[in-house]
Amino acid sequence: MSVPQPSVSLVVRALDEAEHIGTLLAAVAEQTRIPDEVVVVDSGSTDATVAIARSFGARIVAIAPEEFSFGRALNRGCAAARGDILVFASAHVVPVDDEWIRGLTAPFVDPEVSLVYGRQTGDERSHFSELEVMRRWFPERSDPDQRHPFCNNANCAVRRSAWSRRPYDESLTGLEDLEWAKRALAEGERIAYEAGAAIVHVHSEGFRAIVNRYEREAVAYRRITGHERLGLAEAGMLFVASVSRDYLAATVRRKLLRNLWAIPRFRAGQYLGGYRGSARAGEVSREVRRRFYYPKGFTALERRRSSSGTPR
Repeated sequence: MSVPQPSVSLVVRALDEAEHIGTLLAAVAEQTRIPDEVVVVDSGSTDATVAIARSFGARIVAIAPEEFSFGRALNRGCAAARGDILVFASAHVVPVDDEWIRGLTAPFVDPEVSLVYGRQTGDERSHFSELEVMRRWFPERSDPDQRHPFCNNANCAVRRSAWSRRPYDESLTGLEDLEWAKRALAEGERIAYEAGAAIVHVHSEGFRAIVNRYEREAVAYRRITGHERLGLAEAGMLFVASVSRDYLAATVRRKLLRNLWAIPRFRAGQYLGGYRGSARAGEVSREVRRRFYYPKGFTALERRRSSSGTPR
């Protein structure tokens, strides 16, 4: 007698992802394990993101920009989804092959596993230093019983029953995945890293966006871990060490000349953001959160509200 397979929901958070979301959903439709449903949590897109997602049969869950946080958007998507296993993907990723969802969900055969995350890499649009970060964070060897809480919701899956007991922290400015995994480990649950469940994660940010990303994550990291702030001298030493390591890697791969300026630029954004974020004390203001979540400025919806005087 065959054992029934758990149902799978794919939850995608999106904001103005018309350039990428169709590629992701087309690849999802070609998986050997097609999800039973796709839920897209849209946080105020003004392009064709929603229309494209609907054309692939996705169910749309809207979250207003003024209500957005990464944890809240994910909680809304999880609450709307019906699957036993909740698979998460950023709208700007694409699976490496058609075994992605099968590989990401297979470890849940072990009832003690509550979270599985997969490998990430980039492509020709990715910053060289970003690729080096991914190589360190997402190795080619799997770990079925990871003892530290690192994970990443751009390519991740959780057991619905575990999420129901332990929703994501909606107050964090980032790293809601790490905070959730930390609690899971503390409660005796297991985390698995599955290197075979790989995606290409497209990050082609400018300098300000890099600073913004690492700043909001540093704010969250200090709150989650209680670590002391990153001092200016330490940030400078980390910058020098990372640039040196990247230059060596680029030399070995014969990519140094084309990345001579791009490497220190990326690392400067990374450690400037980390320094600024770790230096923030107390609650983060509404305006700072708006910059963290919507660095390109107000959405069309917010502009209309502002011009009409409608309260937010």
